[in-house]
Amino acid sequence: MTAPNPHAPARLDLRQDVALLTAELIGINSVSGNETELADAVEHALRAIPQLEIIRDGDSIIARTGLGRAERVILAGHLDTVPLPTTEGSLGTVPAFWPSGAPGEGVLYGRGATDMKGGVAVQLALAAALFDGGAGPDRDVTFVFYDHEEVEAVKSGLGRLVRNHGAMLGGDFAILLEPTDGTVEGGCNGTMRLEATTLGEAAHSARAWMGSNAIHAAAPILARLAAYEPLTITVDGLDFRESLNAVRINGGTAGNVIPDRCVVEINYRFAPDKTPDQAEQQVRELLAGFDVVRTDSAAGARPGLDHPAAASFVAAVGAEPKPKYGWTDVARFSGLGIPAVNFGPGDALLAHKDNEHVEADAIRECLRALRTWLDL
Repeated sequence: MTAPNPHAPARLDLRQDVALLTAELIGINSVSGNETELADAVEHALRAIPQLEIIRDGDSIIARTGLGRAERVILAGHLDTVPLPTTEGSLGTVPAFWPSGAPGEGVLYGRGATDMKGGVAVQLALAAALFDGGAGPDRDVTFVFYDHEEVEAVKSGLGRLVRNHGAMLGGDFAILLEPTDGTVEGGCNGTMRLEATTLGEAAHSARAWMGSNAIHAAAPILARLAAYEPLTITVDGLDFRESLNAVRINGGTAGNVIPDRCVVEINYRFAPDKTPDQAEQQVRELLAGFDVVRTDSAAGARPGLDHPAAASFVAAVGAEPKPKYGWTDVARFSGLGIPAVNFGPGDALLAHKDNEHVEADAIRECLRALRTWLDL
């Protein structure tokens, strides 16, 4: 008897129930930086579909049809998860866990159940079904699976694909299968981090009058941020609520020293009606008189729901679309000139929690909506 090859990729059955496929994906540990095993399994499964052109770049994969259709849509999702739960007794572990005891029934627990192996399972099930009717779908389809979404942007697998294979990522409309509870969430807010710094003069705290307290000097910064009324801005028919907050403060060197420097870190979530430069200027105007430096930013994405493909997709889903308040990779597609929305199974509020879970029927319903739209 031949021993199994320990280096052979896991074999995924893309035609099984999509909830059971999700459980298989959860069972393959793919914490950021450890996506190779899952990427190997996904690539192996996709290469069994001869009509797909496959490109592998690191642990990211592009699989696309070449049918010459008038329209091309992109279905994208990340393979990685945040680290596994550390809480004793957590249900969000590997392998997947069905509290009902019956695989495929009820609720599925496990790291990535919501963010976003349910969405990846839907992508894979759709890829397997594309040519069941013989001629293929009436749109060309590009599937994108990428690594390193849950870490700093410089490591993003999608960003790397854009740099290395940008021509393969062209399309008319993109869907990112992030969890949205089965509702279309158009575009996304932009995000920015800034630092506002105050300077003082160090002195012994017993003779405080000999110095100048930089932490005290930061009080007006905090007061202005606390008094700021977040804006709600309508973009392409969706109301994006902004937020501007101090998220960290750092100052002081010892318990008996008047601090000579204080840094307030600020996070601004801004509507996609403005560029990062415009958003930065808005913060500078609010904090006029203080030293403000932008340390990081990512542009938002307009919903683009007026595009015919987006409108037909919203109609197929049948629910009123909502704005995406958090930043997602739809912004990368928007930066390529491709209208993009978020749509996937699971509640985003459960993402990264130790009890992360998804309803099996929510995964099936997501697959049904996309099959209907693609006429599969």
